[in-house]
Amino acid sequence: MLSFPHLEVFMVRSRIFGFITVLSAVCISVFAQAPSTDSAKGYLVGPGDEITGKVLGEPQFDFVSTVDENGQIEVPFFDKPVNARCRTETELRTDVTKLLAKYLKNAQLSLRVTKRDSRPPVSLFGEVKEQQKFQLTRRVQLLELISYAGGESEKSGGVAQVFRTLGPVCAAPDDPNRWTASSDGGSNVPMREFSLAELRKGLQEANPEILAGDIIVVQKAAPVYVIGEVMSPKELVLPDGGLPLTQAIAMASGVNREAKTKSVKVYRQKPGAVEPEVFAVNYDAIRKGEEKDIMLQARDIVEVGKAPKKFLDYVIEFATGIPGRIPIPIRPI
Repeated sequence: MLSFPHLEVFMVRSRIFGFITVLSAVCISVFAQAPSTDSAKGYLVGPGDEITGKVLGEPQFDFVSTVDENGQIEVPFFDKPVNARCRTETELRTDVTKLLAKYLKNAQLSLRVTKRDSRPPVSLFGEVKEQQKFQLTRRVQLLELISYAGGESEKSGGVAQVFRTLGPVCAAPDDPNRWTASSDGGSNVPMREFSLAELRKGLQEANPEILAGDIIVVQKAAPVYVIGEVMSPKELVLPDGGLPLTQAIAMASGVNREAKTKSVKVYRQKPGAVEPEVFAVNYDAIRKGEEKDIMLQARDIVEVGKAPKKFLDYVIEFATGIPGRIPIPIRPI
């Protein structure tokens, strides 16, 4: 079993950082210039919404009713509930006014949705500058919400997963926003992945409409580890365009004087393999342009070993003192 002490420290730190980041999420609202819609005609009432109705000069007919799970509300003096599901305020006002005509002539009804609890917030987590929750009050797309969150963090892997926990409240079965879960035995919550690189290029298919209840997770980039005889062993983020070996070592502040640079080991885990593949790279030859630099892959471990000491090294240590011991005094002649 291979052991990498530096690597274990980096992984523990990464888990702690991720936990703290999730706890720092805040909640904001995306305000509207137009009502949120499941269709183009306006906000459609759904289960959990609160409806308030007031009749001018007839307070006994006033009511406050919450839409039940069947999409219905109770109205005073009427035995049967009124269907409110997927109705706009105007449509629902017309329906209730017709009912009131049984008791009142020319009833002046004011009806509005006072609480929009049928639309849970959108949650945005992962590698963005500020993890947030959005209470949607208008139509929005993925790019806008990521921008509200300050954009991607430096550890972003360039992929956003969108989990559709609710779907459109009022939509036809063939509505493109009504996603279906995959049948591969995974989660029964529909999920799709979108490339943030394509999103930045303006490709519309990478910028879906986000619905209430969606959970967006911007994935962390796969790590690469540089350990051993480098100045600053660390975990590095594998960017979209890849990471060359020489750049990874440079990001670890370069090698120290004891590094074995003619044979740098790269450990690469292959799918289904128990032990990683190990191959050696001549770092010196790459720097001189004699060999081609290699591109690191996700979760590669670059280990710079310690070179065996030369006779001159022993002479220098003997003359100057081994670190941790008292230097040998040299008597002036």
